[in-house]
Amino acid sequence: MSREPPHWPKSIRYLSSCQYHASLSHSARSFLQSDPLPQIRLEPQKIRGSGSKIVIRRITDDHHPAYGQFGLFAGQKIAANTFILDYIGEIHSDERPESDYDLSLHRFQTGESVGVDASHMGNEARFINDYRGVADKPNAIFFDYRIANSGELRMGVWSQKDIKKGQEILVSYGKSFWKSRIANVNEGLSSTSVQKQ
Repeated sequence: MSREPPHWPKSIRYLSSCQYHASLSHSARSFLQSDPLPQIRLEPQKIRGSGSKIVIRRITDDHHPAYGQFGLFAGQKIAANTFILDYIGEIHSDERPESDYDLSLHRFQTGESVGVDASHMGNEARFINDYRGVADKPNAIFFDYRIANSGELRMGVWSQKDIKKGQEILVSYGKSFWKSRIANVNEGLSSTSVQKQ
């Protein structure tokens, strides 16, 4: 079992690799774990671990939309176009409209949709906040890729530009995230906060 980083919530299970949920079909799991089709593939040594590159920190700026919650910060300078870490959680294909930590990983032509949910288990990537209300643009991006030797499909986080030591790592959650939050509020399914923390 991997050691939890500082400031890790006791209620969340820390993972160093994704867990596969029983809702996945056999064919979906086979596709996710190994695919012979050409796609962006990275060598394992280029993505192993994040070390001191990242730090979980409480947001103390009262103008920040996630004030009082946590964010992910650069523990050292991160150059542009650098792999930061994988978004790790539970890989599933069941519906989870209540989760603010569920990223889409793949959608099959059959209609089966696969996501990575870090609401109850995950890694440091679950603390990455949206750039809106914090910066003009995101400095990082979610991008799916496959491991070169195994072909396993993963969701990674890459820097889009240089990120200074101490600077918050920020992505765009996308329009669909915010549309679903508004829909959930309208249906009374959401909590009072729309933040992903």
